[in-house]
Amino acid sequence: MNTKYEIVVYWSEEDGCFLAEVPELPKLISDGSTRVEALRNAEEMIDAYLKTASEAGWTIPQPSGRLAFA
Repeated sequence: MNTKYEIVVYWSEEDGCFLAEVPELPKLISDGSTRVEALRNAEEMIDAYLKTASEAGWTIPQPSGRLAFA
């Protein structure tokens, strides 16, 4: 399991669940009924994304650690 990418977990009133976004990987977002479930789902999606990207020859962004927002 690759846990080097930043994962942002937050409650979405609109969706009625927790969302987990991985800002460094294009459009990677998961959900869950709890923060832990959303986080686990995101970690599984990261692994699946990296495997698919590697097999397809896509450029894989390197994890940069904590992101800073202005």
